[in-house]
Amino acid sequence: MQSIRLLEEVTGTRAFIVSDSIMDQLGYLKTAVDHLAKAGISSVSFTEVRPDPDVKLIADGMKAFMESGADVLVAIGGGSSIDAAKGILYFASKMNQPDGKEFKRPLFIAIPSTSGTGSEVTNFSVITSEDGKVCIVDEFITPDIAILDSTCIQHVPQRVVVDTGIDVLVHAIEAYVSTMATDFTDALAEKAIKLIFENLEILHRDVKNATARDRVQNASCMAGMAFTNANLGITHSLAHALGGTFHIPHGRSNALMLSAVMEYNADLRGSANGYAAERYAKLADLLKLPARTAREGTVHLIREVNRLKKALKIEDNLRSLGIDQSEFENALANMTDAAIADRCTPTNPRQPSGEDLVRIYQQCY
Repeated sequence: MQSIRLLEEVTGTRAFIVSDSIMDQLGYLKTAVDHLAKAGISSVSFTEVRPDPDVKLIADGMKAFMESGADVLVAIGGGSSIDAAKGILYFASKMNQPDGKEFKRPLFIAIPSTSGTGSEVTNFSVITSEDGKVCIVDEFITPDIAILDSTCIQHVPQRVVVDTGIDVLVHAIEAYVSTMATDFTDALAEKAIKLIFENLEILHRDVKNATARDRVQNASCMAGMAFTNANLGITHSLAHALGGTFHIPHGRSNALMLSAVMEYNADLRGSANGYAAERYAKLADLLKLPARTAREGTVHLIREVNRLKKALKIEDNLRSLGIDQSEFENALANMTDAAIADRCTPTNPRQPSGEDLVRIYQQCY
């Protein structure tokens, strides 16, 4: 039985579905509506979601949601659809507070159509504003139910498979070296990392491979559970600012930052005997890479990350994306300020200065 059929067991009267035009065209939206109907739930659909949902889209969606009177909120699609649903839920609740009105939180169900963000199990939402990307972190927006159905990702374009899949790896690695990491988040992160290295290249070559689809989707969800409890680090802080400035897909922005951030966190140009280097070496050992010392393990883990990126045909640097050098340099100060203020920075294993972040950006250019 396909997991999406679990919608037939949902209790409610009216559903507000947040999705995009592609999911509508592929028939997944109708499938969700039909399953909800079997549960006696009518549906209203909002399919205006675009990549990197912005404040206007959230406002439009919130208006439609409030008018619908829905007691069930369903997000079906990629990270942008789930983030949009979270933003709609978050701001709808805030809109009621000034008037003293009671906001009855709907049952929130997330059905991912990509394997990357893990947004179906996290308390994070990234919304684009005029000043860049804003990260909302609140337990209130964590979905109540996550439905993983890998048939929903079989039509994903190869480039999206890469961008979202590498995002899983970044989530897991950052959660593993976070200052808030625990035994529980470590277990989830370690398993997610192994699954990505074992299956992402296979899925990149053949998105119809059901086993690889399942494994990568499981990894995405595990990494999401890891980082929603351990938080992330400056790979994400830098990527949020970079992606918001130059409109680079989130996963690819993370991929372009990851190796340089790992080198910085481990202090490879210095002693390389700190917390992050030791953690990276543990991951290297997990992957059966040479790791007799913290430095050796970190070096080989970074090489393996770079090997994977090359196999997935991810660009080597920002210049390869056609970003003009003068535009990049003009944006450095604002991007650095945004990264310093980002919600992911405090749990990075090494606290950076503005100068440190500028150097990482320049290294990646």
